[in-house]
Amino acid sequence: MTRTNIPGTSPYEPIIGFSRAVRIGNHVYVSGTGPVGAEDASPAEQTRVALNIIKAALEKAGAGFEHVYRTRMFLARVENWEEIGRAHGEVFGKILPAATMVVAPLLNPRWHVEIEADAFIPEA
Repeated sequence: MTRTNIPGTSPYEPIIGFSRAVRIGNHVYVSGTGPVGAEDASPAEQTRVALNIIKAALEKAGAGFEHVYRTRMFLARVENWEEIGRAHGEVFGKILPAATMVVAPLLNPRWHVEIEADAFIPEA
């Protein structure tokens, strides 16, 4: 199977050594995506920013949100779970991927959330 690395715009990519997403065959794996540039935004808005970055990576890989079957949300603080969850639901409320929320320290202390996504593109 062919592997395609999909770069993003994160300043951390060259430092850490990762791609925003990787497509292998019909599978797309989107790296943990923080709300770069929205450090002062609310948890919900940071979630929307991270999801927009994920959307761009999926599109570069030939996929869309409708192909996402799994998300993982890493929350800096448990008390923000509902606000972050509602913003996630704005995108995935009808798609209903398997989803997980985990509370963990994040790379940037001003981030409220970081999100990963996995997608599968069915055969045409």
